[in-house]
Amino acid sequence: MIVAHLDLDAFFAAVEELEQPALRSVPLVVGGDPHGRGVVATANYVARAFGIRSAMACAEALRRCPHATFVRPRMTVYREYSREVWGVVREIVPTVEQTGIDEGYLDLGEVAPRFEDALALAGAVQGVVHARTGLSCSLGVASSKVVAKIASDRRKPAGLTAVRPGREAAFLAPFPIRILPGVGPRAEERLLAGGVKTIGELAGLDDDALRTVLRGKVGRELRDRACGIDPRPLEVSVERISISNEETFPRDVGDPEQLHAELVRMAEGLARHLERRGQIARTITTKLRYPDFSIRTRSTSLPVGTADAVRIGELACALLDRALGDRPGPLRLVGVGVSGLVDDVQLSLPAGL
Repeated sequence: MIVAHLDLDAFFAAVEELEQPALRSVPLVVGGDPHGRGVVATANYVARAFGIRSAMACAEALRRCPHATFVRPRMTVYREYSREVWGVVREIVPTVEQTGIDEGYLDLGEVAPRFEDALALAGAVQGVVHARTGLSCSLGVASSKVVAKIASDRRKPAGLTAVRPGREAAFLAPFPIRILPGVGPRAEERLLAGGVKTIGELAGLDDDALRTVLRGKVGRELRDRACGIDPRPLEVSVERISISNEETFPRDVGDPEQLHAELVRMAEGLARHLERRGQIARTITTKLRYPDFSIRTRSTSLPVGTADAVRIGELACALLDRALGDRPGPLRLVGVGVSGLVDDVQLSLPAGL
């Protein structure tokens, strides 16, 4: 197996910087009230230079950097960008296990069986994600999930770290035991009490020594991981709950008639797809991306689903007009998607009913 762990760099803060470019040059903290009991969700790299980190009290972040800008998390907006990123990734690497809004595993070996080719593919993923979304990501490439995850955090931001087969244990050995996936607070406490401070020290324990600090299956599994042994496959879902179509223009487009024509064309393609699958859609969504890479989506849900191209096109155009009313301007990309897919009962009814 050749797997990559992809981690979007300071994701929440990076989205806020896309939405408001002026924030890129200032210490930015996404989290709760700095004058209350709020906690830092993430911080941009300018703020991290002041020692601000995720899970830190916002009051402490303010003490370390009194001139920092604090913004509240906007999960709806972050989910829109996350869907965009993972849609781009799946165009390049079909098999993906998304483990969070900003991270997941990619089965590179399915597309590129040779390690060197897989490494080049990981670099291509980085480049395309940045080109299509304006966001940066860091990747770790290795023979197992546990090694790939640790590797992805080594060279942030926009880093690419490769751990070649046979080098897993040597790569992991120097790191503190707490960063090994699966080592929680209680396990860390027991390991430290037993004099085990690094991943390499855990890997080197014989069975008797291991039983003194961690017993049973958990202990053996963590020791295997410390050696770079992790047989877990990617956990993927094959269920498809939405379909979409989008177009990135060679030059930004501001003409509403041209944008409408693009949406109508996409709607026709989606309708054909729904017809082939024998499905109807209850929710129509139009997506807009502006020249500064910021994204807006507008959706509408129907009491009764549809697979009619004209109806989907009309709704998509109306949603576009609504979004442009909120923020006018030319667009870098426009798209339409359908979700809430269900089987079209009419297609399955016997003739004459």
